[in-house]
Amino acid sequence: MKKNTLMILLALACMLIFSTTAKAQYDFLRPVKGEIPGGYDFWVYTPTDYYYSLESTPVVMFLHGASLCSKDMNRSRRYGPLDAIVRGRQIDALVIVPQNPGGAWNPDKLNDILEWTKKNYAMDSTRVYVLGMSLGGYGTMDFASAYPDKIAAAMALCGGCSAKDKSGLGHLPLWIIHGTGDRAVSVKQSQVVVKELQDTNNDKRLRFDWLRGASHGALARILYMRKTYEWLFSHSTTNPGRPARPDITIDNSDLTKAYKDMKRGVPSPEIIFEKSIKDDDEY
Repeated sequence: MKKNTLMILLALACMLIFSTTAKAQYDFLRPVKGEIPGGYDFWVYTPTDYYYSLESTPVVMFLHGASLCSKDMNRSRRYGPLDAIVRGRQIDALVIVPQNPGGAWNPDKLNDILEWTKKNYAMDSTRVYVLGMSLGGYGTMDFASAYPDKIAAAMALCGGCSAKDKSGLGHLPLWIIHGTGDRAVSVKQSQVVVKELQDTNNDKRLRFDWLRGASHGALARILYMRKTYEWLFSHSTTNPGRPARPDITIDNSDLTKAYKDMKRGVPSPEIIFEKSIKDDDEY
């Protein structure tokens, strides 16, 4: 009897260890370095329920601005989705954050990261989202223009687009947001993209907002809003016609309450952001 009881206890202990280990490997922030020759290093965050959702888990890729360009991967955690998670925002997705060592974002290198993620993590490949700010706003539109069939929706904040052929931007839901008081990247950079898409009849899935008087750093707050991720997650590459959801709005009033449902007593991310850029920086 004692022997049987001991065996049962050992079996239960093994099951507990296996379960804990299996969950642990999915519930943490992982730095991925040197996995893609010539490519970017990047972070992979797995949400708390990933072990149970796996193939139904969406993916958010965040592209940081020029102020965070570095070989130090910790810089890309200073603001954005990873910082939002630390502060209390629940983002039920695999969050991929590449570290750009310097220069413009390379769409092909970003695609390499996406393909690596598909091979190494269970995920919903029909629900991949790209979100970027400043230089990352440029990177978002450049990436979305090059690979529109792989991205369910994209949001580009206070950036622009470097791609010569922007027609791909008309193939997916794209939300461009820029502040009219931006002294680092002029709102004209986003307006040029919008006009080109309108002039070529590629604006059927386009949304854009010019936030009156908003500075460059103020838009960092959008990365922390619940409605940002609600809008992104509502799209899929399998949606008939791939329309952009129209009912969620973001305006200046949202900027003032971005952190209301999050932890308090921490510096606003845009303060950190503004300290790390110069007003005459292009990105």
